[in-house]
Amino acid sequence: MAKLYFRYGAMNSGKSTALLQAAFNYEERGQRVLLAKPSIDVKGDRQIVSRLGVSRDVDFTIGRGDDLGAVFATHRDAIADATGERVACLLVDEAQFLSDDQVDALLRIAVQGDVPVLAYGIRTDFQTVAFPGSRRLLEVAHSLEELKTICRCGRKALFNARRVGDRFVFDGEQVAIDTIFDVTYESLCASCYFEESDGQLTEHLTA
Repeated sequence: MAKLYFRYGAMNSGKSTALLQAAFNYEERGQRVLLAKPSIDVKGDRQIVSRLGVSRDVDFTIGRGDDLGAVFATHRDAIADATGERVACLLVDEAQFLSDDQVDALLRIAVQGDVPVLAYGIRTDFQTVAFPGSRRLLEVAHSLEELKTICRCGRKALFNARRVGDRFVFDGEQVAIDTIFDVTYESLCASCYFEESDGQLTEHLTA
């Protein structure tokens, strides 16, 4: 029986780089992989893009209401029919954007389909609330691995703070990918996160 792996970290912890490296490792050994990401992630269009400048096209994107098990089966069977090869691994980037049902489909692909699934994503949003896909992955994945990155102060980064222009913001929609002008994110430790959020609250109350 194969396993479902969830490898998570704050923004800029090297998740996409790790995924692309895992895909390379499989292919270096002559094994076939499938790469996917949610269609809501428009960064790089149909590509997985690493901060190191490495990128690669995905084999398919996952829509909000897609039956992920069926989509995977279609691509798996097409590869088998065309080449006779077996899919050795499914790698999913930005897995936090999956629904509960889609995460459950990943578990079935691993357990019932005997195909290892490596899912990469962030745990929580800019308000420190878990994304639905990440919450479900934390509940059902066989293996959890944290990919670490560093806050500006040198401590381990834990949270993902949202900036609009040069200001941190702490309210708004959970997902903001190219929907708000000049949105960026910064990985912060808990102390720096509270410093920014408390400072903004104080500024608001004294304004």
